[in-house]
Amino acid sequence: MTFAGPDCGRTYTLALHDHGLLYSAETDKGIDKDIAEELIRRSACKVNVSLMPRARIWQLIESGALDFSLSGITNPERERFAAFAWYVSNKYYLLTRKDAAIGQISDFERNDKLQLGVIRSFRYSANANLLVDRLTGANRVSQAGGLLPLYELLLANKIQGMIIEPFDYPAIETRRIRDVTNIVEFNDPPVPHGLIMSKKALSQEAREKWRALIEEMRADGSMQRIFERYFKADIATSMLEFSAP
Repeated sequence: MTFAGPDCGRTYTLALHDHGLLYSAETDKGIDKDIAEELIRRSACKVNVSLMPRARIWQLIESGALDFSLSGITNPERERFAAFAWYVSNKYYLLTRKDAAIGQISDFERNDKLQLGVIRSFRYSANANLLVDRLTGANRVSQAGGLLPLYELLLANKIQGMIIEPFDYPAIETRRIRDVTNIVEFNDPPVPHGLIMSKKALSQEAREKWRALIEEMRADGSMQRIFERYFKADIATSMLEFSAP
């Protein structure tokens, strides 16, 4: 299938954020970077790629000062200013200290001595969001700019839980984290993630052309090959086979 690609009459902007397997500033590698490079190759457009905190990304997407980011999830507020091209879906989990003795999510909420750590501006699955919102109202949430500060807070027992997803698994598998933590399921359905497109910066027609590139990558196996660089084939398949909203 051939189609008219995006208009390359201007330079676009795309921001990555440092988050586990999605992108590591330390190694300059990750799923988001690979997807960005493939999008740039297919579009043949000039795209300036930068790195910034997730909270800043959402602000710039809303203002129209940033065209794209990757692996974003939606909610009613974001729908006002962002459009999405879905390509992966995953679940969220609660990573807790073993000494907090958490068997299920309600145990964490019930114990008012326990603090939850979250990344600033992150949203998660439905029940994870409910937990974050209720604990925020009870002054039991600590915010950080990324994963690494949260891991340190968890190891120092300044927080007793944090919300994770499969992109975070390599860090969790390191012995110093694995030995002191447990993973508790939220039992929410997987949440779609996709290319984030600024409605202010990109017309609907332009957004459809970039969405078509993502769909092309899904259809021809390119997205599968990217995810298989970071996950076993069966896990990659389970994350990529979903019904887009």
